[in-house]
Amino acid sequence: MLEMTIARLYELTILIYALSVLLYFIDFLQHNQKANKTAFWLLAIVWVLQTVFLFLRMLDTGRFPILTLYEGMYFYTWVLITFSLVINRILRVDFIVFFTNVIGFLVLALHTFTPIQHESQVVAQALVSELLIIHITMAILSYGAFSLSFAFSMLYVIQYKLLKEKKWGKRLLRIQDLAKLDHMSYVLNVIGVPMLLLSLILGSIWASVKLSEFQWYDMKVIGSFIVIAAYSYYFYQRLAKGISGKAIANWNIAAFLVVLINFFLFGRLSNFHFWIL
Repeated sequence: MLEMTIARLYELTILIYALSVLLYFIDFLQHNQKANKTAFWLLAIVWVLQTVFLFLRMLDTGRFPILTLYEGMYFYTWVLITFSLVINRILRVDFIVFFTNVIGFLVLALHTFTPIQHESQVVAQALVSELLIIHITMAILSYGAFSLSFAFSMLYVIQYKLLKEKKWGKRLLRIQDLAKLDHMSYVLNVIGVPMLLLSLILGSIWASVKLSEFQWYDMKVIGSFIVIAAYSYYFYQRLAKGISGKAIANWNIAAFLVVLINFFLFGRLSNFHFWIL
């Protein structure tokens, strides 16, 4: 019972950490101080929980817990989080903070959901099953964000066409102004991309643990990375090259077509994803 409770706290830590990474990504793209501050305090909660678990492990083993691979992974994550908190507070290097925490999340997820470290097989199997649930949920939420972003881009294109052709009427008035449509499409992509990335990390861990013949070149895995690449290029065009308006809306529509291809086609070509579709 105690081990299951601790396992639940580990899962809570992972979820808080995932939310922190998401907010750091938002701050990284938009220089949003509110998101940065919230991400910092969420990460501080993760650090406190990790420190407590580390101390409890020290009491349990009577030594500093770094002698095994999984103890080393846990301590490594603790060090990364500690450094990122210091960097965020003192140096204010947002690029480093975000990518440091992506690495930290990956290692902590590996530590938490790998069954070999858990003495109870019941707890281990429960964690692996819940890892799959979290992976699928985050993937579907990211697809939902991309879908809404696509809808806003479609409305942008329609509104742009109506304005260009000077077709005034009730339909024009019911659609939001172009700036708001563009902004909402962008914000939803900012939410969707890191959520899909975290889902990919958790899904890869699940497949590595659960499947005897997991292959990185599986079509669904490749398709998911193509989706991330498509939206990363969207951010590059928008933020680095300053492309906006109808051109960026069209690219966002094209990126969503990649999402549909990945979901409906690559999912069917996958060696293992058809189990959960």
